[in-house]
Amino acid sequence: MGFLGFLLLGLIAGAIAKLILPGKQGGGWIVTLILGVVGAILGGWLGSVIFGVGVDSFFDLSSWLLAIGGSIIVLLIYGLIVGRGSRVND
Repeated sequence: MGFLGFLLLGLIAGAIAKLILPGKQGGGWIVTLILGVVGAILGGWLGSVIFGVGVDSFFDLSSWLLAIGGSIIVLLIYGLIVGRGSRVND
């Protein structure tokens, strides 16, 4: 898969992950792109380690599932980090 295809996969996977997770996640489309690309990398790595399948083709269902799953994990971690830092102590 080419670089632009991977960016598009990450952007869409990040957007889908934001739709799946409940609550309000901050960040615009650039943060979504970054989280989605990092999630696609993480999902591809986990898929290759656990299942022997990576993020190989843009039109492959396993690539999409791994990218979305990785994006959900990254978005959860991002929410924990940003959520704790934005609280104001009374």
